[in-house]
Amino acid sequence: MNKYLITAIILILFSCYTFAQEDNKKIDSTNTQTNIDSVKTNLKDKGVVIDSKKIKKKRNINPLAPSKAAFYSAVLPGLGQIYNKRYWKVPIVYAAIGTGIYSYKYNNDLYDRFRVAFKRRKAGFLDDEFYNPNGENGNTNANFSDTVLQNKQEDFQEARDLSLVITIALYILNIVDANVDAHLQQFNVSDDLSVDFKPFLNVDPINNNPNYGMGLTINF
Repeated sequence: MNKYLITAIILILFSCYTFAQEDNKKIDSTNTQTNIDSVKTNLKDKGVVIDSKKIKKKRNINPLAPSKAAFYSAVLPGLGQIYNKRYWKVPIVYAAIGTGIYSYKYNNDLYDRFRVAFKRRKAGFLDDEFYNPNGENGNTNANFSDTVLQNKQEDFQEARDLSLVITIALYILNIVDANVDAHLQQFNVSDDLSVDFKPFLNVDPINNNPNYGMGLTINF
């Protein structure tokens, strides 16, 4: 049981680290925008003319979108995917988490049944559902010894705990997926990419000798 709890704690710490990184990125983005605005102001003060025709309109980026998507998925699994308009992921999220919950409940019910039977055997009672001295006969249950009851109890307890850890991991994965997907959607994936080669000629002001060259311009 301890190793499963340790695994769950590690996953939760990883999720917290992801959110911390997101906060740092938001701060960096704010500082970068402030620097850009400052540069533009300085250029205008110095009389530098900026050709508005060469400035391309960029898609607005919401730096809070990844945090919102992660928060929504934390409140309700799948809600962050809906926020990102990834509707096809919602059934996958619920199927994965639902399977983990069903597995936990199934193993927990069997664990309780074998535990109750084992405790009654130890108390000296022979009236549990797994006691059948005649062995397997038609629809009746096979007779389980005390050792078998104890082993079954431990097996289903381990399976139950493992199901819990997997369910928690899937829940955290749902949050991370919403956060990362919101990040990726804000990348500039425009097809407006170009490469331009232009020759240039410079004249040395000292000896008036021409210098020839080639310039490379890449537009994103």
